[in-house]
Amino acid sequence: MREWITNRNPVYETLIAKRRHFFNLLLLQDLKIEGKLKEIVELARQANVPVRQANKQQLGQIDRNHMGLALEVSAYPYAALEDLIAFSQKKDEPPFFLLLDLIQDPQNLGSLLRTAELMGVHGVVIPSSQAAQVTPSVVHASSGASEHLLIAQYNLVQAIDRFKKELDIWVYGLDADDQARTPDQLNLKGGLALVVGNEGEGLRKLVRKSCDEIMRLPQYGRIDSLNAAVAGSIALYLARQARSF
Repeated sequence: MREWITNRNPVYETLIAKRRHFFNLLLLQDLKIEGKLKEIVELARQANVPVRQANKQQLGQIDRNHMGLALEVSAYPYAALEDLIAFSQKKDEPPFFLLLDLIQDPQNLGSLLRTAELMGVHGVVIPSSQAAQVTPSVVHASSGASEHLLIAQYNLVQAIDRFKKELDIWVYGLDADDQARTPDQLNLKGGLALVVGNEGEGLRKLVRKSCDEIMRLPQYGRIDSLNAAVAGSIALYLARQARSF
C-alpha cells in the first residue's frame, strides 16, 4: 500500500528516518528551492527518489494543504512489541513507554506521538482496531515525529502483562478520578509505562484493572478536565523530569 506525506517537516523527517520505501517526490511548479525544501530535494536525490513537478490541481487532489510538495511512500512500518522491549533493554536508563487506549482523534494521536518522541519514550503501543492509526494526517499532526518512534499495534492488556513480566516496570493509568494519586505521590523515576485513555470514556475497565496505579493531574481552574493529548503530554513531561533528578 502506498500513501502521500505532505508539508515540509513531515516529508523531511520521513526522508531522514529512512524507514519507508520512497517512490516519488512531487514539487509545485515554479516553487523556489531554498531552505528546508532544498534539504528535502537533496535527501530525495540521495535516496534515488524521482523528483517531479506538479501543478496545484494535482497536489490538491492529494491534500488541499499540501504546502507545495508531496512524498509518495509505503505504509507506516509498525514495530513488533518485541522490538520495543529489545530497544528499551539497550537503553542506558529505565524503560519508558506510552500506551494509548482507543485514542480516536488523529490530531490527539499526532500530538501525543510528537511529545513522546521529544521526551525520549522507548516505544508506543496502540490497539490495532477501534482507534486512530498512523495515517498521513497523524504524521502531519506529529510534525514527522511518528517516523522516529517504535509504534506497535498490540492488545493493551497483553502488552502491559508482558512489560511487567519481562521488564519489571510500573504501569500508571492516567485518569481524572478524584481518588487517584497525584504525580508527586508516585515514583516516576524508575521503569514505567503511562497509559492514556479514550477522549470521552477514559480507560477501559480491563486496561484500568491492569494498571498498578491510577494517576491524576491536579487541576486548579474551573473546567472539568484536560484534553487527552494535553494530559498525556504533561504526564510524559513529568515522568521525563523525574528521571533527570
